[in-house]
Formats: sequence, structure tokens, C-alpha cells
Amino acid sequence: MRGAAPAPAPARSTGGNGQVGPPPPRKAPHGPAPPAADEAVEELEELDEEAGQQLAPYMDAVVKVYCMHTEPNFSLPWQRKRQYSSSSSGFVLAYGGRRWLLTNAHSVDYHTQVKVKRRGDDRKYLARVLSVGVDCDIAALEVDDPAFWEPSPGAPPPPVLDLGPLPRLQDGVAVVGYPVGGDTISVTAGVVSRIEVTDYSHGSTDLLAIQIDAAINSGNSGGPVFNRACQCVGIAFQALVGSDVENVGYVIPAPVVAHFLTDYMRTGGFSGFPALGVQWQRLESEALRRAVGMAAGQKGVLVRGVNPSSAVAGVLRPDDVLLSFDGTPISNDGTVPFRTGERIAFSHLITSKFVGDVARLGVLRGGQELELSVTLSKPTSLVPPHLSNRDPPFLIVGGLVFTTASEPYLQSEYGSDYGSDAPVKLLDRLYHGFPSAADEEVVVLSQVLACDATLGYEDVYNVQLLRFNGAPVRNLVQLAGLVRAALAQAEAGAQAQEAQDAGAQAQPTGTQAGGFLRFDLEYNEVVVLEVADVLRATPEVMRSHSIPTDMSAGIRAALLAQEQGQGQGAASGKA
Repeated sequence: MRGAAPAPAPARSTGGNGQVGPPPPRKAPHGPAPPAADEAVEELEELDEEAGQQLAPYMDAVVKVYCMHTEPNFSLPWQRKRQYSSSSSGFVLAYGGRRWLLTNAHSVDYHTQVKVKRRGDDRKYLARVLSVGVDCDIAALEVDDPAFWEPSPGAPPPPVLDLGPLPRLQDGVAVVGYPVGGDTISVTAGVVSRIEVTDYSHGSTDLLAIQIDAAINSGNSGGPVFNRACQCVGIAFQALVGSDVENVGYVIPAPVVAHFLTDYMRTGGFSGFPALGVQWQRLESEALRRAVGMAAGQKGVLVRGVNPSSAVAGVLRPDDVLLSFDGTPISNDGTVPFRTGERIAFSHLITSKFVGDVARLGVLRGGQELELSVTLSKPTSLVPPHLSNRDPPFLIVGGLVFTTASEPYLQSEYGSDYGSDAPVKLLDRLYHGFPSAADEEVVVLSQVLACDATLGYEDVYNVQLLRFNGAPVRNLVQLAGLVRAALAQAEAGAQAQEAQDAGAQAQPTGTQAGGFLRFDLEYNEVVVLEVADVLRATPEVMRSHSIPTDMSAGIRAALLAQEQGQGQGAASGKA
């Protein structure tokens, strides 16, 4: 499975100055080795030997995870790709009075079947996926067969790991799992190189992570990382790859694992990590600090924009200066104190809390210091980085194929270089756009399937839909409802005209549903279809392209819920 973070596509990450874009590249040092290199090699060799001896009793807690994946085809959203298999690692952990079987979220991404096998066992057991935290790349599994949890005849009970503390720099660690290159368990040792807020490639979320110099290869994903006390201090999940890097691996630390498990125990699912939903700017310029009314000695960051779907939308304003979070002062570069002699991005304070928690914000507004209270939320993205393992939505109108813009969709259309190859308007929505409401989406005309109704529009593709029949388009469900209402109104008008003609004993005119459907697109493009052509062409297009339905199941369910809600409202009004 993916043990390495894909590097080509720019990750959506808030950099040091609050700009949205790719994180700064990390490069391995060049030049001659330092004088202490020989001592470091000897220390690592000793660590390898110690790891093998000390971890022996705990290795039986590590399992191999087998998964069959069937991912959707985001370019043809009514289809699925060919299934493929993967293998990764997992382990049994004790937390909150119960035992958990954990692995990476990307190890069970779009799974159709998951099996696990213990070390030294020849049987594979079916597993259920309890919860998937795409943001933090953690998944919790459950095995219903009691034989999986029972010890082998004559053997002690299988071990269960404990979460350890966050390690220090240069602490020795060992990565245990089932990487490529063999079938048996593997142990690699190294030291902690760095602890900081890092972009999680699978969920495009900035969370605390540990960088180590132990090898993390494909198949290591989901395996535990041990400290010298044989405690689990994290989960191996990604590596930095490239010609100028070597042995740079990343570990999900114990605090993030504990957050995921606590969230599941509190909510029965995964509610995610909260965020303020603001774009901010460093205040390292003295002139800028004076311009916003900061006094000498005051520090903070400048709020440049606020996501309207965030809970802080009614609290923070552009040009506010964020001075502190829950009493912890924020520096001009956006960092806060972290342990002894270290600093870290202030977003770590926010993601350490849970959705629904209340936080105190120290704000400077117009030269006056304020303390504001806010209930933390998880704001929505205008172009989401993932669909949380849901199928992509779609709508077929004649030969027009509509879907919503997301990073998986852009990657499907433009490959791993979508950050530079995708249309600039869509990239602007991706990196700098805020939704005006929580349900706003970027609806795109993905492609135009050739038929009589769409003659002349075949070269239109991947462009945002702005308006339908003059009405602004907010999301795909709304568009489906507007199109359905327009078609129904045209059909009703045609039937009424036929009835009127029949009552007047007029000669049949062959009148069909009249009117037009107008789609206003980005770049001032316009697509107009006749209603009669749409009613005739839609079933023909679906048949010729083997499309089972004219809209995705989620869109249809949302429309049905709206209709039922309107029906109940009308009934209560009559009563």
C-alpha cells in the first residue's frame, strides 16, 4: 500500500504566512558527513540489535492487513475501476478500557474486503471497518471471529500494545510491519529527527507528525512505531521520496491516535479535527504591525479571510489580529511554544481539541484587545481534498455530464500534475476559494456526450456551471431539482396544450414539450438545449454509454428527502 507520500501534486497546506499552497520542500543535507557519523552508525547498529531483542514479545501484536479495493472512476462517476489488492500492517492497541485493531485509512480506502493475519498464523480472518479517519489517515477494524483473539494452543495470550508519550528528538524508535521484499515481519530502527505540524498526504490536513530516519516502505503503512520502553508512540504512514532525500519517514504520533480513538468513543464515528477556517498572514513587518494598531511587544497574526462555513465566521473579521488561543500567545510567525525550547505552528493547539469544544481567542480589533469565545467546528472546503470514501455525485442532462470538483476528480482528469495542468479557474477555487454556505459546491460540466441534443457542444469540458435558467447554481442537488422541475413544467405545458387542442377538435400538430434549458458557464460560455431534445436524448445516451441512471444515488436520495419534507410541510399547513 502507499507507504510514500506522492510528491508531484501540490498539497493543500497553509504555509508559514497563511498562504494556501504547496508546503516548502524538504531536502536531505548534502556535503561531507559530520565527524560523529561513525558514532551514529554504531549507535544505530546497537539500536537494531536492542530493538530485535526487546520487541520480540510484542511483535505478535502486529498483524498483516490484506485489502481488496474498488475505487470509483471520477471521470466516469457511474463506473468503478478494476479492483486491486494491497497488503499493509496493523496492530492491536489498548486504549480507553478496550482493545483496538488499527491500521492506516489509505490501507482500506474504498475497500470491498478486508482480511487480517496474525504473525505465525496461517489463517486470514475477515475484518470489518469500524471507522475511517481520512484526515489523520487512521482506520479502526474489528474481527468478529473469536478465534482471532484467542491464543494458539500452548502459547501465551496475544499481546496488546500501550500508547506511549510523545518522544523527544534523537530518541531511538523501531518500525515494525510487513513491508515489500518479503512475507515475514520486519523491524527497522532509527531516531526521531523532527516533530512538527506536517501535511498528511492522504487527507490533505496539517497535523502533528514525527519525522524519523528509519525506512518506511510500501507495506509498512499502519504498523506500530515503538520506543525503547516497547510502547507504541505512533503509526507509520508515509515517506518523503525523491532523488535528494533518503530515509525520511513520517509517523502519526500518539496524541493524534488518541484523538481519533476518543472521537470514536464520544461520537460513534469520526467527526474530524476542528479548524478556525481562516487565512492568515505573518506580522513580521514592523510597518504592518503599526498599521493594524499593535503596540510595542504585542505579537500575533493577521486574519486575511474567514470561511463563511466556519463557526468563527460570526466572531472573527478580516483585519483582526489573532493574539492568543486559549491563553497561549501566538508569535508573529504563527508559532506557539512547544515543550522545552521548541516552537510549533499554532494550528496544533486547535487540532488538539474536538469539534464542539469551546475555545477562547485573544483578538486585537481597531487597537482594542478583546477576548472572544467560539465553538470549534470543521469548516467545509469549496473543493474538497477527498470524498471520505463516498462515490462521486453526477447528473446526466441530455448528453451533459455534471459532477462536483474535488481533488480526486482533478487528479483523475489531469494526473498527478493537476496543480499546474488543471484550468486556472478551478485551481483558484481549490487554493483560495471559500464556500459562501456549508452546502456550496463547485458544479462542473465534466464532459458532453455526443448526441443530437448536444450537437455543437462536444468540445466543452471541465468548466464550472454558474447559472441554470438564470438561477445561480449552489450545488449539484439544487441543479438536479431545478432541471427536474423545468422538465416537468415543460411536459405539463405540452400535455395541457394537447388537451386544449383535443377539446377544440383541432388538427393534431405534433406539439411536444417546449422551451429551453440554458446553462451559463465560466468564461461566459453558454449551452442551450431544447427540452424536447433532452427528454428524447437522455435515455438514448444512457443506453449507448451503459449509464444505469441519470443521477447518482446520493443526489436521488437528497431530492426524495426534499420532496418528502415539502409534502409533510404542506400536510401540516392544511391541518
